[in-house]
Amino acid sequence: MSRYLLLLFVLLFCVTTQVGAQQRIKDLVSVQGVRDNQLVGYGLVVGLPGTGEAQSLATQQAFRTLLANFGIVVPGNVLVNINNVAAVAVHAELPPFVKPGQRIDVTVSSIGQADSLSGGTLLSTQLKGLDGNIYAVAQGSLVVSGFGFEGQDGSRIISNTPTVGRIANGGIVERAVPSGLMNGDYLTLNLNQPDFSTAKALADTINEKFGADPNKGIAIATPIDAASVRVSAPREPGQRVGFLATMENFDFTPAEGPARVVVNSRTGTIVIGQNVRLLPAAITHGGLTVTISENQAVTQPNALAEGETVVTTQSVIDVNLDDTRLFKFDPGVTLDQLVRAVNEVGAAPGDLLAILEALREAGALRGQLVII
Repeated sequence: MSRYLLLLFVLLFCVTTQVGAQQRIKDLVSVQGVRDNQLVGYGLVVGLPGTGEAQSLATQQAFRTLLANFGIVVPGNVLVNINNVAAVAVHAELPPFVKPGQRIDVTVSSIGQADSLSGGTLLSTQLKGLDGNIYAVAQGSLVVSGFGFEGQDGSRIISNTPTVGRIANGGIVERAVPSGLMNGDYLTLNLNQPDFSTAKALADTINEKFGADPNKGIAIATPIDAASVRVSAPREPGQRVGFLATMENFDFTPAEGPARVVVNSRTGTIVIGQNVRLLPAAITHGGLTVTISENQAVTQPNALAEGETVVTTQSVIDVNLDDTRLFKFDPGVTLDQLVRAVNEVGAAPGDLLAILEALREAGALRGQLVII
């Protein structure tokens, strides 16, 4: 067990030591105003092989409205048997800068009692944004990866999710979302992981690459806070795009993250950052294992003596006391030394979590302990 735990920590240590390596600006930031937009709509899927929802009032109403648009009126007291129709929610992500006429992928999910959407076709559905405007229209045949079967006795077998499907390029954009990228004299770069040191390093790199000197009062980039850096940019659209294309490919070294130990209490996964340190401390770890087994023994009387065959129970109790080990940590113990010591103890992930919590309570853990 300790060998696999040591391997896990060694791999994590190798990964975290690469934090100081240079990375492209485009991999660590996003440009303010350049974002996806969520669209949603309500529609009908038809052509289902009897796996729809005939008794749903919402589906009945939507189906009557559909027929009314084509001049077909169904009396309100007539219940239409439409078990090949299902009411669905349709949603999609509208990427930035997408223009009318371009296509996007859409996802279709049943919102009623339909058993499966496999084989169905989505009818024309309007996709709206949060402002209530229509930005796309979706229609097409669904691709459903799941399936489900039900026997006459009520038994069922379901694989994946048969009530959710996808239509590749099933949405046509009807309205473009305005972007504020070309407005004003500045661009704002937002760090994916806010950090004051990283924000300053980002601004310094941009100024250096473009030949600006903040000490002389000439600065292209200025850090606003831990998450944002404001950058002066050309106003002409073509020049601004070229400016962004050049800047986002600059390499710079982000600051090291805070000292942190992250523990997933459900899976037992433990990640220790390379800046975690320990103050002088001692740890002891031991275990007591008690094993009780019951064996059945048959006792038979002597052939010349009187008596009966008797079955007796023999109890065997085995006590195994592991060696209790005491480890002392000197000031400023590094991650590598901590991992080696913990594996020498032979602690399982659950035991390691208890050790880390005890170190924090003792004030010996220099780092944030995060349990998720």
